[in-house]
Amino acid sequence: MRSREPWRLPAGQSRAVPFLQAAVLFAALCIFARSAALVLAAFLAAPVPAAQTLLHLGQQAVESRAAASAESVPEDVSAPPEQETAAPVQTGVEQYFVALQPDEARPADAGTVTEQQFGQGSGEKYIPCGAGSIKNNTRQTVADIAAEAAQPLPFAIEKDSAAPQVLIMHTHATEDYRLSAGLWFTPGDGARSTDRSINMCAVGRVMADTLNAAGICTLHDETLNDYPSYTGSYANSRAVVQQYLAQYPSIKVVLDVHRDAIERENGTRCAPVCSIDGRQAAQVMIICGCDNGTSVQLPAWRQNLRFAAAWERSMEAKYPGFTRPVLFSYRFYNQDLTTGSLLIEIGGHGNNLNEALYAGYLAAQGLADALLS
Repeated sequence: MRSREPWRLPAGQSRAVPFLQAAVLFAALCIFARSAALVLAAFLAAPVPAAQTLLHLGQQAVESRAAASAESVPEDVSAPPEQETAAPVQTGVEQYFVALQPDEARPADAGTVTEQQFGQGSGEKYIPCGAGSIKNNTRQTVADIAAEAAQPLPFAIEKDSAAPQVLIMHTHATEDYRLSAGLWFTPGDGARSTDRSINMCAVGRVMADTLNAAGICTLHDETLNDYPSYTGSYANSRAVVQQYLAQYPSIKVVLDVHRDAIERENGTRCAPVCSIDGRQAAQVMIICGCDNGTSVQLPAWRQNLRFAAAWERSMEAKYPGFTRPVLFSYRFYNQDLTTGSLLIEIGGHGNNLNEALYAGYLAAQGLADALLS
């Protein structure tokens, strides 16, 4: 049975001590309660934790979209058409154009650009090719080249086929164009960019879209074969093309799309230009390799030359003044991989991007005609 006797203190301890301890404990509890109240108040006033903040912002976004949607409903559905303010939808090549920098953005030490329209050339090095021409930088005779250029294409394109017929790629994908509307460029501009919206990939995209719209199934590869190292870019692009050919044996044409770089001794950049249908375009130049019997091995150079001649004739007939002469030279450029392998220079680093985009569109239109005629 539990003892009812009073609680005993340890020997030598006064009863006043426990009462003092109790008083201190009570005071501490009061202070704690007040502090807790202050902390709670501060917490309620503090920012919402991250997860809850995201939820709150998400709810706000939903409510904002709902409100905007409600406000966008016209009160009078019978309002006349002239009250509509929607911008017209761009079609054709204009949809690819970008806003160029105005002259107000020109730095005081900006570089200079000059424009030039290159002609077809004359003399023994130049072989007529329809309204265009072929510049012969090889030991092949004029008669041999002219005879080969007159032959039909060595392959047939299947229109409206689901199987890829054309591959567009870029050995030097980071090559780009100036973004100024005026004839100037920013000092230190190396004319290269990894941004696919302004480098060669942008031009290739226009060309691929144009060919696909014409019923020629076209693939576009945007691998930056020259980045991070320019050295070895042709080995890189060769491996890319071989992978495509292995996966899609239906491919007959491989186009390596580049841009040129024409620069004067004083550092002035030259832009090859022409006017087509009232709009300025960059001029283009096809490069076709030739087998030299030793260091350049291109067994199918004759077939590639036929293709180059057909494309040159088509572009220059459709758009007079658009092309520079085909450069026929001892170049390799991986043109041994198909009988429809060519390199094309779309303008140069002196052209602005819109001129190059327009040129890509025109070149693809000419190519479609050549492949489907």
